[in-house]
Amino acid sequence: MSHPEEKLAELGLKLPEVAKPVAAYVPVVRTGNLVYTSGQLPLREGALIATGKNGDGVSAEVAVECAQQCALNALAAIKSEIGDLANITRIVKVVAFVASTPDFTGQPQIANGASELLGHVFAEAGRHARSAVGVPVLPLDAPVEVELIVEVA
Repeated sequence: MSHPEEKLAELGLKLPEVAKPVAAYVPVVRTGNLVYTSGQLPLREGALIATGKNGDGVSAEVAVECAQQCALNALAAIKSEIGDLANITRIVKVVAFVASTPDFTGQPQIANGASELLGHVFAEAGRHARSAVGVPVLPLDAPVEVELIVEVA
């Protein structure tokens, strides 16, 4: 099996630096063989990819890209805790918060930006439980926020 970062490279992606928290929390916590990330925003090189709400100004394509970036940021935080993404034995759960207008119902498709990335990178170990939740607003007016729970060796 290819190393997870080789799989990312196949997609033209690489892990970013760990995003700095925007409030009083840490990006990642390990307890036993589980690692929990804080909610990750779609920050790329210190700036949000987009702002606003799905259903009002943020296209599905941009929102999916945001979800993918959130997952990359979460993986970077996990790597900072465990040293090597190859130590991930299972993606357990993905929670995607999608800033949406009241009539927007495409949250699952937006969350696929994170889920499909994790499936490509971790294959069978990337299959996970998931929640995709519509919310009225997210920090910094981000359109998407994603958190992960992973099992490690």
